[in-house]
Amino acid sequence: MSILDLFRIDGQAAVVTGSGRGIGRGIAIALAEAGADVAITSRRAEDVAEVAEQVRSRGRRALEFPGDLKDPAVRVGLADAAVAEFGRLDVWVNNAGGTDDAHVKPMTEVTDDELRDMLELNLIAAAACSREAALRMGDGGSIVNVSSGAGMRAAPNTAAYAASKAALLNLTQTMAAELAPQGIRVNAISPGMVPTDSFYRVLQFTEDDLAKLARTVPLGRMGTPEDMAAGVLYFASPASGWVTGQNILIGGGRDGGKSVEHR
Repeated sequence: MSILDLFRIDGQAAVVTGSGRGIGRGIAIALAEAGADVAITSRRAEDVAEVAEQVRSRGRRALEFPGDLKDPAVRVGLADAAVAEFGRLDVWVNNAGGTDDAHVKPMTEVTDDELRDMLELNLIAAAACSREAALRMGDGGSIVNVSSGAGMRAAPNTAAYAASKAALLNLTQTMAAELAPQGIRVNAISPGMVPTDSFYRVLQFTEDDLAKLARTVPLGRMGTPEDMAAGVLYFASPASGWVTGQNILIGGGRDGGKSVEHR
């Protein structure tokens, strides 16, 4: 067997939440290229359909499952549908998350409802999805959480988001310890600055702002969904078969102590 074969996941079944756009889209396509059938889910049915077509064009099966993962019934339904469609469940990627608030603001201006919303979106949904995945994986599998570099440092003006992502990192370590006897590995990636649609919408950066930010990255550029997908594939594949409870910061060399100054 070639070392490259360890990065193949031929015949496996994967679920990627929040896979209609951006990083999730890149992850879903990467897993398909590595040999997996993929369940695609997002709130926008048209985005789900487009990514599913990308998966099928690579010779793999795709399940289209639009829905809002803040709804407990949707979380259970997605897990059941994936097993019914593919006959198995090997990989679950908790990518859905972010923020529905298009404004950054100091913690003193964040309401209780906004705090609860961040926890529901970035922590509770991922925890519940991980539970449903683990109950259906049997002996062996991989759960990958998509956290954030913001969850590893002080993150002025995005406190609720950053705190929820930091909690996701602790959940990763705890579930890794609990699920290890089943052979289920739980790991995380923490993306650095990736200019997705939500990055522009929430932080309100312009192209000039991005050029300035890129100069603060030791490797000299912003991240891409493919950069993140490569990290997920490592954790999803046999290449990381002796790795669990770990987090990789994929940030071009910016360490966890550096923070972005929001305008």
